Amino acid sequence: MRSVNAMTEERLVQEITPMHVDFARWYTDIVKKAELIGYTSVRGCCILRPYACAIWENIQRILDTEFKRLGHENVVMPMLIPESLMQKEKDHVDGFAPEVAWVTMGGSEELTERLCIRPTSETLFCEHFASIIQSYRDLPKLYNQWCSVVRWEKTTRPFLRTLEFHWQEGHTMHATSDEAMEETRRMLNVYADFAEGDLAIPVLRGQKTEKEKFAGGVATFTIEAMMHDGKALQAGTSHFFGDGFAKAFDITFTDKDNIVKTPFQTSWGMSTRIIGGIIMTHGDDSGLVLPPAIAPIQVVIVPIAAHKGGVMERVDALVEELKQAGIRVKVDTTDASPGWKFAEYEMKGVPLRIEIGPRDVEQCSCVVVSRDNREKVCIALSDVAAQIPDLLEAFRQRLYNKALDNREGKTRTAHSMKEMVSFSADENFFIRSMWCGKRSCEDAVKEQAGLTSRVIPFDQQQVGDTCPVCGEPAQHMIIWGRAY
Repeated sequence: MRSVNAMTEERLVQEITPMHVDFARWYTDIVKKAELIGYTSVRGCCILRPYACAIWENIQRILDTEFKRLGHENVVMPMLIPESLMQKEKDHVDGFAPEVAWVTMGGSEELTERLCIRPTSETLFCEHFASIIQSYRDLPKLYNQWCSVVRWEKTTRPFLRTLEFHWQEGHTMHATSDEAMEETRRMLNVYADFAEGDLAIPVLRGQKTEKEKFAGGVATFTIEAMMHDGKALQAGTSHFFGDGFAKAFDITFTDKDNIVKTPFQTSWGMSTRIIGGIIMTHGDDSGLVLPPAIAPIQVVIVPIAAHKGGVMERVDALVEELKQAGIRVKVDTTDASPGWKFAEYEMKGVPLRIEIGPRDVEQCSCVVVSRDNREKVCIALSDVAAQIPDLLEAFRQRLYNKALDNREGKTRTAHSMKEMVSFSADENFFIRSMWCGKRSCEDAVKEQAGLTSRVIPFDQQQVGDTCPVCGEPAQHMIIWGRAY
């Protein structure tokens, strides 16, 4: 006869649709069961519940610390943009027009000018820059904003595509084009290093095609990650604007040579969609699997037979030791069964679980269980605080290696359109090919194979000499795929 604990664990797992059965349903089940999102009466607008907020706060803390180390300052811009201000940069406004939400009434009166709820803040920053930049001494301006934006999406999914989402948007101004381009590349690398180092998500670094670049920009650089199902996620972008926005908004400065010049601009951002990326890269059929750097709880301690003498005294002492070591630790002293707790914290994706019972206290040891592979190790209580950081790093490295193996196993090289169509017929892959650079061939790949260009990698490989679409000489190696 099965135990109550075993039945409880089985029931909790059964509440999640297996990813191989329905990946989209699996994702939604985890978002709900792990208590990340709450739904509202407005379609596409979600509540970030405390656990999701804690994840986002850890992401903010890490990125904000790095931004400030590089000299950036945080500012807060308004959420409403006058229509006349949006219209100053034509390509920009045309690019965002289908997604813009407008405020047309103030109280009971119709507004004389519509107000846009910010889909992004380039126009606001440019208006501000025009009023505060006069001299080369005012440059560079290195600003960042943490806020939410609104984009009126037709189809929504928690974290990945919602009407309102949270992000950071960096906006900088520089005296020269070279300085601005250096900033653009530097911030892309900040995102890439964060994704790979802290989130254990391998990414491809490179440039977007002309078709896929940011509206109004000169060049867009991206980090592209592969999800467990083989689809791509654009995890962060960094844009080089040149001096186009500056000219449109009449931003000038007097340089050291006493000549009036136009500055050069960048913009870069990462949003809460990265939480969706974490779920779809590392999660499994038991729930979340969270990288230690952003896990709200890095270690959970589950006392066994906590009422027996010595157990809670040793647990309390261990908690203090772990906190002193900088570990985010929680003790579950509720009256739920150990089996229920094990399943609950697996659902929450807590990296490590420590079990301590009377026998462990007698033997001065404990059992540490890793969330990803369920491997159990017995560690002397006196060594736990010293060994946990190494166990967390080993955990992170396993997550990264598994995600990298998934990407490599789901990447194909195509030398013809026939191969592209064949590869993409039944599964999702990253498809690597050469490309001539023409928009017509990019459009043909979308039409015939259902794939979009994801990235022209900085790390170029010569996988052929000609474009698989038109047969003409190739300019780049490019990655194609389906994306969220």
